[in-house]
Order: sequence, then C-alpha cells, then structure tokens
Amino acid sequence: MINQSLCAVLVLTLCLTINSSTEVNAFGISNPHQRIESTRMTRSSSSFTASSSFTALNAEENEGSRRGFIATMKRLFLGAGAIANVGVRPLPVFAEEANGGTSGNVVEIQVSNLDGNPDSKGTFKIQLKPDWAPRGVARFEDLVSQGFYDNCRFFRVLPGFIAQFGINGDPSVMSKWRSSSIPDDPVKVSNSRGTVVFATAGPNTRTTQIFINTREQGNDFLDKQGFSPFGVVVEGMDIVDKLYAGYGEGAPSGRGPNQGLIQAKGNSYLLEGYPKLSYISKATISK
Repeated sequence: MINQSLCAVLVLTLCLTINSSTEVNAFGISNPHQRIESTRMTRSSSSFTASSSFTALNAEENEGSRRGFIATMKRLFLGAGAIANVGVRPLPVFAEEANGGTSGNVVEIQVSNLDGNPDSKGTFKIQLKPDWAPRGVARFEDLVSQGFYDNCRFFRVLPGFIAQFGINGDPSVMSKWRSSSIPDDPVKVSNSRGTVVFATAGPNTRTTQIFINTREQGNDFLDKQGFSPFGVVVEGMDIVDKLYAGYGEGAPSGRGPNQGLIQAKGNSYLLEGYPKLSYISKATISK
C-alpha cells in the first residue's frame, strides 16, 4: 500500500510533468495555449520606456480539464502533513479555494467611459486580502487613500487576458512614485480570473501599476513569474469586462498607448490620441 508521502511525490511529479510544456525564459513565457512577453522597462534620465507583446493562440480546450485535475489532486494529496514530509513547497491555490482567512478592506472603483461611451458608467469592488500579499495590500491602500488612481486610464485592456491601469495622469505625481518600489510578496494564490495583481518589471519592482486577470480559465502561468495577487473582484466583474479594449496592445507592439509617453505627458497624451479609454473617476476604501 502506497503511503501518503509517496502519493504526494507522485502527484507532484505528475503536476510538474503536465506543466513541462510551459517554457519560461527571462522575458516571459511560452506554452501551447498562450504566449506572453512581459513588459520590459529601461530607465532613462527621467522616464521609463516600455515595450510588451501578447499573442493568444486558439488551443485552449484542455486548459479547464488540466486545472480541474490539478486542483483535485492537490486537495487529495497535498495536505500540510504531506508537504512537510516530502520537503516540497506548496503550490499556489486557486483564489476560489482561498476565501478563508482574514479579509481586509473593500476598495470601490467607479469607472467612466465603459465601452468607450462617455455616458456609460459602472462600479466594481475589490476585496483586499492581506493574508495573500500584505505588502501589496498596504501599498494599494496607500495609493487609493491619496487619490492616486482617480482619473487614471485603463491603458492596456486585452480581452481574455488582463486589464491594466496605474499610471497617474499627472507626470509630476507619477515621477514621485516611479522609483518607489516595494519588496515582493510570495505567490500564495494563483492568478485566477478576477484576481488583482501588481505589474512588475522584475523582482522587487512593484510601484503603482495594477492589472486584473480577465481570462476565464485564469492566467496561472503567471504564478511562476512571481505575480502575487493581493485581492479579488467580488462585485462588478461584468463592469471590468466592459472596459474599452479597442486600441489593443500598447506601442510599439500594437497601436495602443505608449507607456513611456503616458509617464512623460500624462492624460493630455491619452485624451488627444486615445479618448475612448475607460477611466477611474473615483477609488475609495470602505471597511
């Protein structure tokens, strides 16, 4: 009879085998389902320049089955005792499996220009999770309390992947935060749909930019790259899905906004060239 520790080893081996087709390199990730190259940022004397690209492939039919199988195996065999016995670090759990523990404040995000329509507005709510990523929660609360995100545009919205925001519309404000990075939080929860995460240019580089995972199956391939969710959308995910996505990927890979120019020129650049972008009219913290 196979004991619990051996079962854990077998399941871990199987999980790693399933994921072996995912090839991670210094710039991003490549797998049979999706290819994503993370943003690469270089510092000039006074600004960052950024480039990113994203290509979605159609072969996704096995993703749901794979996630469901791995989740079942983790629940059956990867209990705390088994992990301790084999000396293996636990894998991130899916957000829907990690609703226990301490919940923090709720951040309410009021959005205007939904679908590029000035008359279309809505609200979504983010439940903060200090147990998941305490440093990320503290930074996000600090920024919200100072009104940093008010009038920020969702400048990178890629349907079936992510919606990104967090460059302040006033360059003088943005310059104060650009180099104010915080240490990483370990990844405790997978990048499931609706989770809210800091964007990063590498280890320990989180500042102000945020993205919401919108892919139905989640973006769990981001877990290995160190993207640590700090909250989850608990109300209004339908509003997130209405964020204007017509401009596509940002320059130079696509025809969307150039992040370097947003940093340098602020909302004046976006209003002139990208007037349909959805934006945050007000972000507030509630208990």
